[in-house]
Amino acid sequence: MVAAVAGLSIGAVSLVSGLEVKPMPAPTEGKGSWMVGDLHTHTVESDDSRTTQTLDLLLDKALGTYKLDWMILSNHLRSSKYDQNGNLLPKPVPFAYAMESIEIPHVKDMQAGGTYADKMILSAAEWDMPTHDHANVVMFENESTLETSTDGAKEFQYLFTTLSESLFNPQDVAAWKNRNGSVRPNQTGADALSAIVWLKTHYPTTSFATINHPSRNPNKYTIKDFRQMNDLAPDIVFMIEGMVGNQMEPDRGGYTSAYIDANLPNRTYGGVDAVVAKVGGVWDALLGEGRHVWNIANSDSHFKIDAASNSSGYYPGEYAKNYVWMPDSGKGTATGLIASLREGRMFGVFGDLINALDFRIVGSSGTAFMGQEIKVGAGEKIKLTIRFKSPDLNNYLKPVDGNTLANMKPVVNHVDLIVGDVTPKASPDSAAYNVATNPSARVLKRFTAADWKVGKDGFASVTVQLVANKNQYFRLRGTNLAVDAPGFSYNGEPLADQKTWVLNNQGGVDNNGRVNAINDRNYSSLWFYSNPVFVSVR
Repeated sequence: MVAAVAGLSIGAVSLVSGLEVKPMPAPTEGKGSWMVGDLHTHTVESDDSRTTQTLDLLLDKALGTYKLDWMILSNHLRSSKYDQNGNLLPKPVPFAYAMESIEIPHVKDMQAGGTYADKMILSAAEWDMPTHDHANVVMFENESTLETSTDGAKEFQYLFTTLSESLFNPQDVAAWKNRNGSVRPNQTGADALSAIVWLKTHYPTTSFATINHPSRNPNKYTIKDFRQMNDLAPDIVFMIEGMVGNQMEPDRGGYTSAYIDANLPNRTYGGVDAVVAKVGGVWDALLGEGRHVWNIANSDSHFKIDAASNSSGYYPGEYAKNYVWMPDSGKGTATGLIASLREGRMFGVFGDLINALDFRIVGSSGTAFMGQEIKVGAGEKIKLTIRFKSPDLNNYLKPVDGNTLANMKPVVNHVDLIVGDVTPKASPDSAAYNVATNPSARVLKRFTAADWKVGKDGFASVTVQLVANKNQYFRLRGTNLAVDAPGFSYNGEPLADQKTWVLNNQGGVDNNGRVNAINDRNYSSLWFYSNPVFVSVR
């Protein structure tokens, strides 16, 4: 239920409207900058990609055409049978070896030659987590550089995947067995946790793992799984890919479960995984314990449209973007990048609905931004400010496989301010540890163009005053959709995405019509989600 009445006391906060909106500085104060990136991308070295998705093509699209500042290459932690150009290797090799001998050297050569020298291009791997779904695993050699630890990646792949031992270097295997024993823990949920412990033990400050497309398949994750992983290594498992990739699939996000009510938790809603999209759901349950678990947006790019008119995902930066605030002091170092991600001052967006967001809460103790906490006195008035900006055009192509922009100017219809209570973490041995909801989470206020003022700098601004009486968090989501958009939203809430399929006059699949209908669907339903700001009452 949306509470939008001025001055109405709602739970623990009182909303006061009618405040003068004063100009605020652009959201770049301090020594740092917003950097746009993608943590989940694939090339031909992934077994479900295409030979046309070469490393050069991916980098050119992501960093050249779509102007990302940084990206993480995350090919599947399986076997690779191609080089970076799509040529067959003499025999397949474990991807960690291909990362070391093919991917990383090619990227270094390009950057040394001046191509993308100003971009951060990192190598990681997407791991088939035992009994669960996928997770991106990132390991850096040390804290001062962005060098991937290929030795760590090889050992991790050997220990925690089911790839045949015969594919690994025998000398490496002997060393790993001497260090870890002969058991390869790659079968059970407990083995998945042991892999996280391994990362925490060997790369405590220079690794992280993201949970990818968490609800794509039924029964792969429970709220208990998320709590366990975050409890086990809060500085390593702290990001969930809520704004999933594979948006060019007929089943949005590649969420192919049967379209029945039982699988509603395994759908996307406006392209966003139910874990994040459902107010009062899994993400709110985690935030409601004060957990610093962040939502991220990625492309999961494998290929866009192949020669047979199959479609998968947009190129990195074309549709999904992840904006991260990075202080100048940390740029170019592993600890700097990880610290920026861990701090959570970031937001995800589809279709360039916005390209700037300043979300802050100001109180007597200072200012808190996304991912941060502000401590205030009971009954203290705090000021919450939202500033956002949209570009003149986004990347909507019509037709989708052409080079002509549809000249779509993205326009925000409304922004929801979502609030939830923060209570102590559930104990692992309690029933609450399995509860996947936060009943206190709700839309506190829905802002429209009638509420915000657009300045000469193009930023739309709105400020409200709240009275804080207990621990809470505040987060934002915005969309181009009307509150009630048939097929897309009802009462402001996104509806479950339906399969997009187009038939020709003979009853067969109209592939050209299908890929364009998918693209139209995606650009008809644009969203952004912010990470939360926490308010702690003394």
